[in-house]
Amino acid sequence: MKRTFFAILIGIIFLSSCSKGGYNAVFKSNDVEYKYEVAKQCYVAGHYTKAYQLLADLINPFKGSDKAEECLFMNGMCYFNLRDYETAVVYFDRYFKTYPKGIYTELARFYSGKASYLQSPDPRLDQTPTYAAINSLQEYLEHYPYSQRKDEINNMIYALQDRLVQKEYDAAKLYFDLGSYNGNCLAGGNNYEACIITAENAIKSFPYTKLKEDLSLLILKAKFKLAQNSVIEKERERYQNTIDEYYGFKNEFPESKYLDEAEKIFKQSANKIGS
Repeated sequence: MKRTFFAILIGIIFLSSCSKGGYNAVFKSNDVEYKYEVAKQCYVAGHYTKAYQLLADLINPFKGSDKAEECLFMNGMCYFNLRDYETAVVYFDRYFKTYPKGIYTELARFYSGKASYLQSPDPRLDQTPTYAAINSLQEYLEHYPYSQRKDEINNMIYALQDRLVQKEYDAAKLYFDLGSYNGNCLAGGNNYEACIITAENAIKSFPYTKLKEDLSLLILKAKFKLAQNSVIEKERERYQNTIDEYYGFKNEFPESKYLDEAEKIFKQSANKIGS
């Protein structure tokens, strides 16, 4: 009976504090227990901005108690739900560093990784945050290798890796499109060689990427173009490299959607060296 009465009382307090004047009164109150209950009600109701403004004032007064721990975690969740992922990561990281064996430590690590994942930038931009997100998610798996969230974490990691591969693919494709232009090759070499190296490194770093077929075709095409633009002394060797690359491509992707294009490259290369 007492619990029911208390729940009703808190509900009344919450409804009255939702008005601007009521909320300001709660915010200015020195009664931390009162602010704590209203903050939790705001959080449950989805009023995250009001909740985190109250929670931020409660972490220090409750220091050393379970309530401080709860306030810190809820603060992170408020920012997460408001899609302020950068600030959410700060609070989640602060939580699991302060409470390495806390009640919400696993959740804090999970949401820190997920928040980092959600703020990973477009592949065209600097990918430093993407590497940080992968590290955060991998750290979660190191701490909780048998977590029920393991599949979700792995899927996020794969998606982030694909973002990194996409950036490398775009760079390799740019080199290929620049072709024989050498204005950007002040340190030597040429764009087709740069394309091959970039694509091969991407496959080496991420061998299971879904872009592996596209990268492999790009390598084949770049080797063919390199042969076509070769000096006579290197022409035969480079056409042979193209043919070898074709066989590797066909063996790995026997039903590739690019097989017709690959076949044309093979035939032209074979004709060039009479094989």
